[in-house]
Order: sequence, then C-alpha cells, then structure tokens
Amino acid sequence: MTDMFPRVGFLRQGYDREQVEEFFTNVRAAYERPIVDPNGLMPIDIRHAAFDIRARGYKTAEVDAALDRLEDAFAARLKDQFVHQQGIEAWHAQLAERAQVLYERLRRPKGARFSHPKRLRRGYRASDVDALLDRITAFFDRGTPLTPNDLRSAIFPRKAKWRSYDESKVDAYLARAIDILQGV
Repeated sequence: MTDMFPRVGFLRQGYDREQVEEFFTNVRAAYERPIVDPNGLMPIDIRHAAFDIRARGYKTAEVDAALDRLEDAFAARLKDQFVHQQGIEAWHAQLAERAQVLYERLRRPKGARFSHPKRLRRGYRASDVDALLDRITAFFDRGTPLTPNDLRSAIFPRKAKWRSYDESKVDAYLARAIDILQGV
C-alpha cells in the first residue's frame, strides 16, 4: 500500500497513518457526492480533525496543510451550492449577518475583548490577540488582505491570567472568523 503522505524519520513520531487514511477516505467520499449534505461533513469538522501520535507516522505539517486545503475546498463547495440555490445576494446577506456578530467584539477596548482564564490558569497573551484582531478590523473596515491561513497560523504566547485571554474563547472566535474569510 502506498502512503498518502510522507512519513517522519525512523526515530520520530507523526500522525497515526491508519487514522489519517481513514479520515481522508471518508472526506473523499463526502466530497465526491454531487451535493454537500448540510447535515454531513462540514469545514469545521475538518478543522477539528485530530489524530494520535505514533512512531513512523505521517509528517504533521504535510497532513495539516492538506486538511487546510480540504477545509477551504469544502467551504467553497458549500458557498457554490448556496449561491446556486439561493443566489449571490442571499449569500452576501448571510455573510454580512455572520460578520456583524464578529465585528461587535472588535469594538471592545484592547485588553477587554475576551474574558480572562478562570482560576490560576494561563491564557493567550492579550496584546498579541489584540494585534490579530486589529488585522481583522482592518479587513472589515478597509479591505486589508487577510486569509484563513493568516488566522490558522496565528500563534500566541501564553501569559498569566490578568494579562491574557481565555484560550477557548479566542479559538472559537477565530474559527468563526475563518468561516467568514472562507466565504468572502
């Protein structure tokens, strides 16, 4: 059997090959259907795909890049299907409504855009998250270029509670922002 992706070196670990191959086989079957099932596999399901780490597994960067491309392809198919059924005006109206929900948070003062971690936990450094949110604001306000990959590849240092944002809240927000960028 031929490997789907390059494998890591002899003493290295990567994604479990069987899990990756099973996931991509299922995604291929879903993608090859003539119409995307709105109750089936969605771009966010691809974004949340996770695999165990194993010796001699697939290179994580290669699999992650393929997942990003797949997510974008599914999002494009969903958009095309929606536009075909309801028209481009309806698509833009829906996208604007979803973007408005995100924009409300961008108006909050820096340092107060998300809740802080509970108890003694650490979170994403607020100043770095705010800098990325400023880029999202520039995209909405001025059309400054921003891609889903810009958000996917964002890395935030962790800081003490009072100088950080709750990671799960930031991650959820960025996931919704990626959905908007994919639809533009």
